[in-house]
Amino acid sequence: GELAVVAEGCLVQLRNKHIDDATNDYSWKCDKELASFDGTTPYIGTFQTFRGNAQRDLRETTIYRRTYAVLSKQTSEHIGNVMYYGYDPLRQEAELGITIGNKDFWGKGYGREIIDLMVEVMGSQLSLVKIYLHTLTWNERAQRSFAASGFTRVGEVVRAGRSYYRMERLLS
Repeated sequence: GELAVVAEGCLVQLRNKHIDDATNDYSWKCDKELASFDGTTPYIGTFQTFRGNAQRDLRETTIYRRTYAVLSKQTSEHIGNVMYYGYDPLRQEAELGITIGNKDFWGKGYGREIIDLMVEVMGSQLSLVKIYLHTLTWNERAQRSFAASGFTRVGEVVRAGRSYYRMERLLS
């Protein structure tokens, strides 16, 4: 069904997105601290506008970008999202992104498990030789999590005045 679980670990499940996720997604997008980790500014639009955009995104899902909801297995609550985008079938690579919106789940190994599960999902659904991501140079917790999942720092890029490390993982 539409809320099918696509991957499951010890701590979390990844499932397809649903419009009901918009409530949490909206509060996370409006959160100043979470926005800073994304290198963005907090969302200032109305919930109605945000929900409308979320509805459109659900209708327009493509193979080139996809977002999954992250659920805590213990509580079944929606605690974050993980996504890939920029899928390039010719270069066989895609970019990964992750948000753990519920701060109670920070620093407890959830990020690493989510990344490992997402790498599996991407590897099974897409033709890939490489997965890459960008993390702010000051976000050491994220970098440790990515490194634990086999990502290696390959360079630094500056976007909109912010410095990011590019990290990559090759799939065998």
